[in-house]
This record gives sequence, C-alpha cells and structure tokens, in this order.
Amino acid sequence: MNVRRLIPTAAVASATLLGLTALSACSSSDAADKNGDGKLNVTASFYPMQYLAQEIGGDHVSVDTLTKPGVEPHDLELSPKQTASLGEADFILYLKGIQPAVDDAIGQSGVKNTVDAAGLTKLEKHGTEVGHDHGSEEHGGEEEEHAGEGEAGADPHIWLDPVKYAEVAEGVGKAMEKADPDHAAAYKKNTEALVKKLDGLNTKFEDGLKDTKTKTFITTHSAFGYLAERYGLDQEGISGIDPESDPSPAHIKDLQDTAEKDKVSTVFFETLASDKTAKTLADDTGLKTDVLDPLEGITDKSKGDNYVEVMQSNLAALQKALGAK
Repeated sequence: MNVRRLIPTAAVASATLLGLTALSACSSSDAADKNGDGKLNVTASFYPMQYLAQEIGGDHVSVDTLTKPGVEPHDLELSPKQTASLGEADFILYLKGIQPAVDDAIGQSGVKNTVDAAGLTKLEKHGTEVGHDHGSEEHGGEEEEHAGEGEAGADPHIWLDPVKYAEVAEGVGKAMEKADPDHAAAYKKNTEALVKKLDGLNTKFEDGLKDTKTKTFITTHSAFGYLAERYGLDQEGISGIDPESDPSPAHIKDLQDTAEKDKVSTVFFETLASDKTAKTLADDTGLKTDVLDPLEGITDKSKGDNYVEVMQSNLAALQKALGAK
C-alpha cells in the first residue's frame, strides 16, 4: 500500500462539520436524476465504502465501486474510463490515503457531493508495534520512512474498528440526507439500523475478547491497530501500514522473540496479499497460520458475504488464536 499521502489527524467534530457543510445544497432533482431513475448514483472507492453506501442508501441509491472484487485496493490504478466516469457520479464516498490514484482522480472530478470518510472520525498513528519496551528505537526507521505523509503517518484502517466505522456511518448518512433530501428520512432510518448493527458487533468483540490467554497476535501488515486498541490487544505486524514493505531480519527476530515471550500460537495472513512471509515465519517458529481479513474486498475466499459476516469470522479466528475462555 502506498501511504505517502495519508491525511492529518483532524479533530472529529470540526472535520465532520466542515466535510458536511462543504457538500452541495442541490435538490434531489439535481443530485439523483442523471440516469433518469430517481436514484442517487454513488461511486465508492473500495469495499468498506461500498458497504456503507449500500446499507445507508438502500433502494434509493445505485452504487458502483472503483475497486472490483479480487483487486488489491492499495495498488489500484484507474483506467481512463473509470476516471472519466467519476465526473458522472452524484455522490462519491472514499477514504483518503488508501488509494492515491483515486484521491487524485476525485480531486479533479468536479463532483460537489464528495465525502472523505477519514474526515468523519479521528485518525491515529499505528505501526508494527514490536518491542513494547523500546518502541521509539524500534520504529525509528519506520517513522523516518513515513516522514511527510501527514501527521506522522496516520493509520487509515478505521473500518476495522466497529465503533469508528459507526462514527463514519453517521457522517455518511447525514451527507446523503443533504445530497438527496427527498429520501432523507430513509437514509436516516437506514443509518440508525446500521449503527445499531455495528454496536452489536462491537459488543460481540468486547465479550469475546475480554478473557484470553494472550493479548498478542501477529499479522501480515499492521491493518488492525484500531481493532487492537479498542479491545485491549497487541498487534504485531510483519510489515507496517504498508503491506508491501519487506521486514528486516532484525524485525523477524523480534517477532520470533515476541511470539515465544507472549505465547503466540498463530501467524495471520490475508486473502488479497501475499502469504509467503507469514507462512515462512510460522514455519520457522512452529506456529499455526490462519486468516485475519482486513476486509479490503470481498471475494470467493472471504469467510463471509459482507462486512459483518467477515468481521464475525475475524472474531472467531482471534478467539481461537488468543485462547479465549
């Protein structure tokens, strides 16, 4: 993942207010009739944004996603046709910092109803986390590498925390109400239903992970920082925020030491990224492997058909790996 353009960690309230007031005040007849079907034509950048648009929009939206199933979203390059079609959208929902090519194209699209999900919650910095007692020393190279990416390389993986994802959902719902006021009541109702669903998912994670033999898990890249922070876990990433960065031999040695010290049983890999390093580490340390899905896309390999189902599969995998009681 190229994270050279991650956004700064703006305050939640001010970012949300500014993001919403910047939306066009056009009527639904202007915003939802380009195809003559009365629906709000939404373009979502990748699956987590697509899911929000579909759940909140319901029957009143037509959703297209720039990242097709099976495509690794971080490295997405838009075709000329996709770039041109962005200008035809009534509403664009994206997450700045995940897909630089998308960020550039959206900035040039001229679409007024554009929402950056990262501006609807607070971003934080997460890294590989190995070496809890000497984090500043261990991460010196990583911090230098990410210099200039915004405020210290903020982590964009907000959707993997159901609480933050619910915050984003509320902001998206308000933005849709503003863009298509004729269906505002439906968007509000759907948003409330989605937030309730995410609240229930949060409760399942809280209950399922509150009593475990270990709090440490190793994963391919550091996508689960918000999830780990929410539920009192320690994420140890083989790679940092960027899944394509190669870990150093010293980092691999630290992971091996951490696995032994913290009684780690499992090394997690992903569905859309290479599992080679994860499986090598597992073989070298005698650990098991399993999937922890960062939910960047739904494919035939996904353990579930939608966000909630895959998150529930992630919970089950974590409970097994951490020795939940």
